[in-house]
Amino acid sequence: MFGNHTKPLNTDVASLVKDAQALLQSARSLTGEKADEAVNQGMLRLDRVLLMARDVQGSAVEASKSIVCSTGECVKANPWRSVAVAAGTGLLLGAILGRSSK
Repeated sequence: MFGNHTKPLNTDVASLVKDAQALLQSARSLTGEKADEAVNQGMLRLDRVLLMARDVQGSAVEASKSIVCSTGECVKANPWRSVAVAAGTGLLLGAILGRSSK
């Protein structure tokens, strides 16, 4: 679901972090106004990364809420099927765990 959107974002975030690291590394050797400017640019880039991360987090939360709601509706529409799936899953897990503990 998020695969199409996260790859470009991951690339952007990695690029921004590398740029910020390079700026902060170069700021070590600078003094005065040049150092302040480099540090400020690095901080601005890191702030952009944080904003991107917040946007992704918000999208993930909204998508998960949507999934939870649709799952709840499905369970309400098919209660006996849901019980059967849960019981079957429990039996399968019980058999697997019982077999592995011997």
